[in-house]
Amino acid sequence: MKVTKEMSIIEIVQNHPETAEIFMQFGMGCLGCSAARFENIEQGAAAHGINVDELVQALNKALGE
Repeated sequence: MKVTKEMSIIEIVQNHPETAEIFMQFGMGCLGCSAARFENIEQGAAAHGINVDELVQALNKALGE
């Protein structure tokens, strides 16, 4: 499965728990917050001032994509 910036944060973490570490490395440590349940990766990255393309690339690398 290839991660895209349109995917929900919680969907990625629930299906691939190993990605939680990547989100945290990028400064998104609030994976349990209510926003993570409805925000997609792009929205969460924007809220935290994170480069979404770098985040998605790191997530896909962690998943072997």
